[in-house]
Amino acid sequence: MSTVGNWPRRAAIFGSTGGIGRALCEALIERGCERAYAGSRAGTEPTGPAITPFAFDLCDEASIAAAAHMMKNEPPDWVIAASGVLTLADGTGPERTYKRLSGEAMAEVFALNTIGPALIAKHILPLMPRSERFVFAALSARVGSISDNRLGGWHSYRASKAALNMLLKNFALELGRTHKKGVIVGLHPGTVDSALSKPFQSNLPEDQLTEPREAAANLLGVLAGSSPEDSGKVFDFAGKVVPA
Repeated sequence: MSTVGNWPRRAAIFGSTGGIGRALCEALIERGCERAYAGSRAGTEPTGPAITPFAFDLCDEASIAAAAHMMKNEPPDWVIAASGVLTLADGTGPERTYKRLSGEAMAEVFALNTIGPALIAKHILPLMPRSERFVFAALSARVGSISDNRLGGWHSYRASKAALNMLLKNFALELGRTHKKGVIVGLHPGTVDSALSKPFQSNLPEDQLTEPREAAANLLGVLAGSSPEDSGKVFDFAGKVVPA
């Protein structure tokens, strides 16, 4: 598979209707991507001449397998798992104390933030070429860093992102033995003005909130500049390594 400069000819975004995901699709097309596979639960958005919508559910492995099968004949050069959860659909937010832990809520957070992206990797990575560059990335978070944890709290979210980071490292080591030009990384986008961060924006300094379009440009720039030596690491929006 070839790329347009450092940009992919084809890309797949799992989570294309969220603030960052939609912005990623639009930015990739603007940068010369000929086809953007755009995955969401409904499988209908976004739309455009170079966009191929598809349906998937992070909690339904069969839907992820079907999406990968659909891409098999024209596989993407870049794949970004851009979905995840901080506040659950029933309003359950990140726990500030261990006393608020719920096994059911924790299982749902892990299903969406850790297991879902891992299953995307399971079905997408076999499509990647052994002798050419490809990128597999998943949105992570700085709070998933164990060594950088100074405040505690947000137990399920922190733990789910730390587990995701470990899986990305595992995948990078495994694929590195056979796919020497592959890049597998985590991405910390910063605090983006999106539905995920909306409940927590009130106390943020104005300069700490990033618009989705700017966040997408930052992340794509990090991926365009990444190399196989970066595989297994997590990078923030400025291209700096997030400690494990």
